Amino acid sequence: MTSRTYEFRVDGQLPAEERETFADLRIEEVPAGLILRGEVMDESHLYGIIARFETLGLAIVSAAPVRD
Repeated sequence: MTSRTYEFRVDGQLPAEERETFADLRIEEVPAGLILRGEVMDESHLYGIIARFETLGLAIVSAAPVRD
């Protein structure tokens, strides 16, 4: 897997003190939750991001690469 931009849509809100956990992603608050977008280096990095969502109790609605 080569580096690609991904967009993650999650239900829930991210407490201010936890935003640093996702410092490598841009965070946008939307009425239904959050949209996070950023560069994913490889499969291991992708799974690490997903694990962070799970640790914080955020339900992933979608996770997909974004067309360049």
